[in-house]
Amino acid sequence: MYGTRYSGKRYNGRRSGGGGDGSLGQTLGRILFFPLLFVYLETVLHLHMGMEMKYFPIFFFFGLAAGFLCTAITMPFRRKANQILAKVIAVLVSLVYVIEMVAKKILQSFYPLSTIGLAADNRLWDYKDAIISAVVESWLMILVLMLPAILLVVFGGRVLRFPRSDIRFAGIMAACTLVLHLIGLGMVHLPWSGDLTPAKLYKVDTNLDDQVEQLGLLNMMRLDVKHMVVPAGNLLDDDFSVMVPSMPVDSQPPEQSAPPEVSQQVIDRSPNVMEVDLAALAESSSDGDVQWLAKYFNSVQPSNKNEYTGMFEGYNVIFFTLEGFSGYAIDPVLTPTLHKLRSEGFVFNNFYTALHFTSTSGGECQNLLGLYPKNGNPATMRETGRRGTTMYFSLAQQLGREGYLVKGYHGNSDMYDRLQSHSNLGYDWNQFGSGDNTLFELGDNGKLLWPQRDSYLVEQSAAEYVNSDQPFHVYYLTISGHMPYSNNRVVAPYRDTVRALPYSETTQNYIATAMEVDRALEALIRKLDEAGQLEKTLIVAAPDHIPYFNVDTLEELAGETFGKSEDLERLKESNINFDVYKSSLILWSASMEEPVQVDKVCSQVDILPTLSNLLGLEYDSRMLSGTDVLADNTEPVVVFTSRSWMTDKGLYNRSTQTFTPAEGVTMTEEEQESYVSAMKKLVGYKLDCTELILDSDFYDVVFGE
Repeated sequence: MYGTRYSGKRYNGRRSGGGGDGSLGQTLGRILFFPLLFVYLETVLHLHMGMEMKYFPIFFFFGLAAGFLCTAITMPFRRKANQILAKVIAVLVSLVYVIEMVAKKILQSFYPLSTIGLAADNRLWDYKDAIISAVVESWLMILVLMLPAILLVVFGGRVLRFPRSDIRFAGIMAACTLVLHLIGLGMVHLPWSGDLTPAKLYKVDTNLDDQVEQLGLLNMMRLDVKHMVVPAGNLLDDDFSVMVPSMPVDSQPPEQSAPPEVSQQVIDRSPNVMEVDLAALAESSSDGDVQWLAKYFNSVQPSNKNEYTGMFEGYNVIFFTLEGFSGYAIDPVLTPTLHKLRSEGFVFNNFYTALHFTSTSGGECQNLLGLYPKNGNPATMRETGRRGTTMYFSLAQQLGREGYLVKGYHGNSDMYDRLQSHSNLGYDWNQFGSGDNTLFELGDNGKLLWPQRDSYLVEQSAAEYVNSDQPFHVYYLTISGHMPYSNNRVVAPYRDTVRALPYSETTQNYIATAMEVDRALEALIRKLDEAGQLEKTLIVAAPDHIPYFNVDTLEELAGETFGKSEDLERLKESNINFDVYKSSLILWSASMEEPVQVDKVCSQVDILPTLSNLLGLEYDSRMLSGTDVLADNTEPVVVFTSRSWMTDKGLYNRSTQTFTPAEGVTMTEEEQESYVSAMKKLVGYKLDCTELILDSDFYDVVFGE
């Protein structure tokens, strides 16, 4: 019936030899090729990326299971069809591993299948130079990953004997798949140590890098497909009683100078909260996510009002998210405006910009929403626009309710669906293809020149708001600092200056992009001054992320080493100095008579609550993941993508599960254990609450009509 039989007898004039025509070696090779291919690909990827190999038993058995499934798939058809199908599958599977390796190198993240649409929408060809560079640099590893597939394509028909159709033996291979998959599940549920174990990672659609390391790339992608059909559940506990207060009772906040004009006033130190009965909401809601969020926020210690509350009430607010920027690039001669604004406003001496999922979009999530982005698909900012989620505390919505003119600008096309997301936040959003295209630099063919110069956009757009009779809030997402740092049109005006610097050409070009941002700020200040608006305007500027594609530039600029080159290239947080993320937050107004030094450890999520207090806005400090850095009862926490974290008390490295107290901090072993345990739980809540806020549209439940 099938043309071959596995009894060893002759059938149709041929001897089957147990599983197909040919020798036993050829038959075994045919059966084991795909199982060994998957194990090979996972092992090579793990070793090349410096991932922990103790989880080898997990991706070994899952790899064997996937391999036997592919073997089964390439058996039921005619010999030629089986052979072609096997070659196609081998090439495609190998290409997936190659693409993921390159994506990790360029974007510092692995990407599941559910992000294909996101990648397509983001016009990746605009970054072709970075892609080509990564491919060229990785040519040897690409060859290593593709080698088995290449050998199969070239020699497969002679080395591996492909049988004629045999559905029965394909069924045996499928049964092997099931058995090996069950063994893999058993490996997952062994008592592994660590804050994120394989068993936990198997149930979530977040922490993709950890899923790849512990479960394997194949499993990460398979689970992603599964969660596209059956969404991952909420696995958060509600043991809020162990959460530490924002500032431990035996600690004092780092000293910061008070502005002289308010130092003699009676200071209101009441909590920054709104009249919301969260306990009643938790009791009355039938939505489990709403119940959990209400209980969680009700347990959070609110930040207090302070001597800076309302310091800039009624001011215009201009906020810049600086693409790929780092404070290490600021120089008093090369970037005088950036240096002036950083030095003469609020001076944040321990500000960090950790890299989170979707890089720029994730940075915007922290800057604009005071929340951490979900560490996995769908991208948080993009999803807020698609769902029309209420983001009640965004500056655009807070100031919009106060009657401000609210506008936003980005010198690019519609990346991450910003037209939807930023319009949903409340911005009159302007980007190429939406709004006034004369704001942007276009070629003779009418297409957007790449990359855009931020100074040009500021010069062109300022007229739309600087003479407004109403207060205005303007948001700029810059673009000139986008990788790769090649000798492009943004660098050109500054080429002669930077070529005289004692750095590599890449670092010189990176400095040129910072100089372009500096000129944009210089132009803005000039426009505001000419319009008589400067004294009544607050300027805020924060990076979205570090230049992760060229981290070695930061070492050159800082004059120090942050880790081994291979660890920095992958930002392997178990082995790097977290000061690679240290940066600058600009918060400046010409009305300030002297700078205010702020020594607390803080990060991007802390910007929104700090600004809300400075602007005298009514907001609820419990409902954001960040905290007002200037409040006297807060201890901000910087959370990194690996779930490592830092406070004024010290640094916890999740990968090594070690806590290093900050200089001058002493704790008993019992105190340290209690503090670390509570902070780990709090960090988990801060990271994971964002998805629940989106899924339940929590702010709309609380504040909607």
